[in-house]
Amino acid sequence: MPYEWTPEPPHQDPHWQLSLWPYRSLLRKDFVLFIGATALLVSLPLITLLGQAVLWGILPFFGMMIAGVWYALHVSYKRGEVLEELTVDEATAHLSRFNPKGDVQEWHANRYWVTVHLHPKGGPVENYITLRGGDREVEIGAFLDAEERLVLYDELRAALREGGRP
Repeated sequence: MPYEWTPEPPHQDPHWQLSLWPYRSLLRKDFVLFIGATALLVSLPLITLLGQAVLWGILPFFGMMIAGVWYALHVSYKRGEVLEELTVDEATAHLSRFNPKGDVQEWHANRYWVTVHLHPKGGPVENYITLRGGDREVEIGAFLDAEERLVLYDELRAALREGGRP
C-alpha cells in the first residue's frame, strides 16, 4: 500500500508517524524505457518510408506525438508529488500535506480529541476519511483507492484509540 507506519507494527509506542503518497504504476526509472518503446513501436511503420520525401512530412508529427506523451506523463508525475504525514505523540496529532507546487498545509489538534470519520458515500471520493479535532475537520488519504482507504480507516482508528500503532 502507498503508506508507511513508523515505527513498523507491532508497536505500542505513543509516538508514531504515518506517511501517505499516491500510487505510482510507472516508476521514474521505467519512464525512459516506456518513451523509448513507444517511439520504437510507432516508428516501425516509418521504416517503409525511408528514402521517400513523404517521410519528412510525417516526422514532425511523430516528434510532436512523442513530445506529447512525454509531457503528459511529466504533468502526471508533478501532480502526483503529494505527501501527507501524520505525526502523533503523547499530546498532539499533527498532519502536514506537502503539495506539488511546494506549498504546505498543516493541521494540529490535541491527540485525545482527534476522531477518525469514514464517509462511505458523502465525500468527494468513495470511503472518504477525515480527521476531526480542534476547530476543523481535514481529509487524509483522498488519493488512495477505496479499499486502501477502508484499511487505513481501521488502522487509524485503532492507532488513535489504543495510543499506539496496532
